[in-house]
Amino acid sequence: MNLKFIIYSSIVNIFVVLLLSPFFDGFTRKVRALIQSRVGPPPFQSYYDIVKLMGKEDLKSTINPLFRLSPYLSVVSIGMASLLIPITGLIPPLNFWGDIFLFIYIITVVGIAIIITASASENPFAYIGASRKMMLHLSVEPILAIALITGAINAGSFKIGEIVTWYYSNGPNVSMLLATVCVFLSLQALIGKIPFDISEAEQEIAEGVLIELSGPKYACVKWANMSRQVLFCLVFTQIFVPWTHLENSLLNTGIALIKVTALVFVSTLIEALNPRLRIDQALKYNLTLALFSLTSIFLALLGV
Repeated sequence: MNLKFIIYSSIVNIFVVLLLSPFFDGFTRKVRALIQSRVGPPPFQSYYDIVKLMGKEDLKSTINPLFRLSPYLSVVSIGMASLLIPITGLIPPLNFWGDIFLFIYIITVVGIAIIITASASENPFAYIGASRKMMLHLSVEPILAIALITGAINAGSFKIGEIVTWYYSNGPNVSMLLATVCVFLSLQALIGKIPFDISEAEQEIAEGVLIELSGPKYACVKWANMSRQVLFCLVFTQIFVPWTHLENSLLNTGIALIKVTALVFVSTLIEALNPRLRIDQALKYNLTLALFSLTSIFLALLGV
């Protein structure tokens, strides 16, 4: 993979995950409004919101430097994680050092950054939101990690590009099908949408982890949450459902966007038609799914 392709693919990945994420958020708001018989905001409203928040006063509830820096870390981490996902082809831009452990580490940093921001804000509602987010994080992230390890065992490599290439060439087996189903069932929790938006829960804890944020910091966390939705949808569509692949990178990008749009639409339907779970219900669901997903590793070790 030459330098020109790495630069081109990196730009495409950053554009799709970071720059298009407010549009996908606007798309979800529009779909949700139509389901609820409302007109809803225009599709580009999320862009307007981010720009408006960037220009607002940055109120500081604490002098803790972690409170100031963590929101920006969440956006940077999302951007780094996006470079490990194949969009223009079967190989991600940073495949030469992008194995599954690095990817898991980076997406963990995204969640931890928001937890640190809430914990440093010294607000009791933020503390509750941070504790809920930590519990959800620890219960749902292993499902994705197990699925990626299953792919690594099957492919005989921890490189994401080689896992996708093997899966695309050999087709699904029992272990990968099981891993794919588990990731799909955990996707709503991974992106933090209803019924798993328990760490924010506006009606209960006044947006929890976001309550003390304002101005640019609030814009960064909102932007990171929008980008996280696109990132995890790409993880599912590009790693666990990698078909169809063409020789033209532009067409591959278009196919990826179509698959992500379809998945975002399904996620929005789930969000609009379901109530929020209690934290104990969400943990029970995630832990049951995590234990069930362990079966895929044993099947992969057996070569099934």
